[in-house]
Amino acid sequence: MAFNLQTFKTRSLTAVVFVIVMLAGLLINFYSFLLLFTIIHFGCWIEYQKLLGIIDTDYKKIPLFHKYGIMLLGWSLMLCANSVAPFAGAVAITSIGWRMLIILIILVPTVDIIHLKSYTFKNLGYSLAGLLYISVSWALMIKLRSMYLLPANNGLVIPLILIASIWINDTMAYIVGSLIGKTPLSSISPKKTREGTIGGALLAIVIVTLISHFAFHLPVVHVIIISAIATVAGTIGDLLESKLKRLAGVKDSGELMPGHGGFLDRFDSLLLATPFVWLYVYFAL
Repeated sequence: MAFNLQTFKTRSLTAVVFVIVMLAGLLINFYSFLLLFTIIHFGCWIEYQKLLGIIDTDYKKIPLFHKYGIMLLGWSLMLCANSVAPFAGAVAITSIGWRMLIILIILVPTVDIIHLKSYTFKNLGYSLAGLLYISVSWALMIKLRSMYLLPANNGLVIPLILIASIWINDTMAYIVGSLIGKTPLSSISPKKTREGTIGGALLAIVIVTLISHFAFHLPVVHVIIISAIATVAGTIGDLLESKLKRLAGVKDSGELMPGHGGFLDRFDSLLLATPFVWLYVYFAL
């Protein structure tokens, strides 16, 4: 593909803005972290419903209350996940989350029953899959942010290790794949190669582990395992979202970032990696 200067400038500018916004949301405080993932949560849901509506046009017929009620129900899970965070106002946030959750668990099915003729169990399954795929993942991200673990005793440590592993893996996989990649990884995403995938994962694990150990004195074994889980699950998450787009016949899930795609394009790896990292943290740490 010929080099296009204007495309390169657009992609570079949007990438810089994306990184600045992400770092600000991640690092300022807990509330900026919650706000960041609240925006990401609703953005992912809008694109998910759009893709499902293309794949199965029956899903476009769901009542408006269900369409937005299921998003709010998922967001309430995120608020509930903050229950162990030692932050001022944490109790209030959690209380709001539980009240919203109870109300919406009652109201959403009730409205669905009223609109039973235009709503099917198949569509309900799509929405429940969205809750599991999007809302539970981001709720577990908030839970990770609420845990004070490892010697650093900082709720940011594990989310940063997780996110850094995903970002570095994506970048290194692209570079390695461009240089030596020959064998396609999957027919779902022909541009990905086995060489790039393996090389990206190994480099991400090494870089994240070295920085975590020497800069923050974190235990090597735990960091290796967390970064390895993130890179493997993240790659599968990327393929999963690519499969959704292929079924829908679209190139990008949305237009969040010119040249880079939408919310699901940007966070597909993190969506699947977060639950698996949380499982390891819950049982091992």
